[in-house]
Amino acid sequence: MKKLTSLVTSVILGMFLVVLNCFGAQKTTAEARTSGFGGEMKLEIVTEGEKIEDIKVISHKETSHLMDRAFPIIKERILKAQSPIVDSVSGASYTSFAVKRAVADVMKKNGVDYGRITFKTKAPEQPAVVLEDVNTEVVIVGGGPAGLAAAISAKEAGVKDVIVIEKLDILSGNGKFDMNFFDMINSKAQKANGINDTVEAFIKDKANPRDTIERTKAQAEGAYVLDEWLRSFGVNLNYNYGLRNHMAESNAYAGAHIQDGMEKKVKELGVDVRTGTKGLDLIMKDGNAVGVKVQQKNNTYNINAKAVIIATGGFAANKDYLAKYAPGSERVQTSNQLGATGDFIPVFEKNNLKMENMEVLSVFKTIISSTRDLTGAGEGFIFVNKNGERFVDENQSGLPTAYAILDQPESKVYYIYDQDLYDSSYRLQKHTAQGLHVKANTLDELATKLNIPADNLKKIVEDFNKAVRGEIKDKYSEKITGKEFKTEGPYYGVQVESAIHMTKGGVTANEKAEVLHRDGHVVKGLYAAGEVTNTTGAYSAAVIFGRIAGQNAAEFIKNSK
Repeated sequence: MKKLTSLVTSVILGMFLVVLNCFGAQKTTAEARTSGFGGEMKLEIVTEGEKIEDIKVISHKETSHLMDRAFPIIKERILKAQSPIVDSVSGASYTSFAVKRAVADVMKKNGVDYGRITFKTKAPEQPAVVLEDVNTEVVIVGGGPAGLAAAISAKEAGVKDVIVIEKLDILSGNGKFDMNFFDMINSKAQKANGINDTVEAFIKDKANPRDTIERTKAQAEGAYVLDEWLRSFGVNLNYNYGLRNHMAESNAYAGAHIQDGMEKKVKELGVDVRTGTKGLDLIMKDGNAVGVKVQQKNNTYNINAKAVIIATGGFAANKDYLAKYAPGSERVQTSNQLGATGDFIPVFEKNNLKMENMEVLSVFKTIISSTRDLTGAGEGFIFVNKNGERFVDENQSGLPTAYAILDQPESKVYYIYDQDLYDSSYRLQKHTAQGLHVKANTLDELATKLNIPADNLKKIVEDFNKAVRGEIKDKYSEKITGKEFKTEGPYYGVQVESAIHMTKGGVTANEKAEVLHRDGHVVKGLYAAGEVTNTTGAYSAAVIFGRIAGQNAAEFIKNSK
């Protein structure tokens, strides 16, 4: 009887513990609010006791093409580690921090305390390991526009094995942020606008002493077939304006569309893409390039290749190099992606590769100070400082304008414009809709919102209009071009500064994208494209010479067999 009672008691207790355990292991869903780079982010975090089951995005104000790339990575890292103490996604540190902090807050309420999450929070350090060599036909260092274009064209030219390494955890460099894809000719959108653009016209317009005529011709010929090539894998730039400027549509940026398309094509072609993998050095043999030394976390290894393409971008985010090559420019913010640090400059120097025009910079006149978004458009705007004073000729650009802005009280300068300019620019409309620009019905209201003296602002606008009409001489320019401010609102404003958008100097490559030695001879097996090279071109030129690099690398391999 006692044994039976004991057995019954054990069964009942076991059933109770099972039921209790089931209740304890129930999934719960919590909504977490956090702040990313662009503002509030709402996440749905699903947990089961101490287990992190899922992380979903409810809403966010991050740049969509950054969030779409970064969130799946940080989510995968957290779920795999079952902890928010993981490495942030390089190139998306604010977004990563926001997600990690939200998860930590929810788990703390579940009784699991991971401590304070900061920007420095990262995964536990792993031991350094030297891995076995990897062999391929083509290795491409850099996963931006030039690198991805090179990968696609190498594959299309018959190369079977292509590896792309990218030091950041996400691809597409600065291209994914660009509104405009310019210097493309013979496009469907141009033809729809009745524009018959030719290679000869392009060469005439673009000839520059910093480029050889052969490179300009190669760029022109590449620009002529570029639209057809992009459309071959679903990238359709349907809006043309200002002769050679292109967007996806009149209300859709080119950059995100192009880079999404190239990333998709690279995946379809089976290119081996290794993100979070940094190129450290070239492997040279008898003066020829035969591979790259790389690092992935604390692991290092060699990628041996028959051809190497360098597409690592410029050095606009490296203050030391800016100070070295263009002293004083290190004061200026960059609008380029933060991976543009000139990593291969020491490699070029060590191997006696030719570099030119390192002091030449491309400066964008206005970025939003708080977000680094390129902003501004056209003519008919004014710059005013925090005291409501003009201080510079708005038509002036480059480093002089950048320095003039930085030298204002507290470096606070506002870009002020009216409805006409707003109506002419999708970029201004987009930023206002995002809440990045202030809108006001009157100049008094605008001054209040920007915290600048209203009387000063109204006087500045009045004098500006008089100068446009020629009634008075402008204090800052010989003649103000453009148009008068409207006498009625709405008016708009945003705090801005100038930024170094690109560095224009770099390693020297010829019209075939072949890298040159300091003495002028071609380094066999080594190619370069994009901002890493000495170039007058920009986004479209990076894609064009990326294609050229991939094609010529394929030809070199074919002829070497």
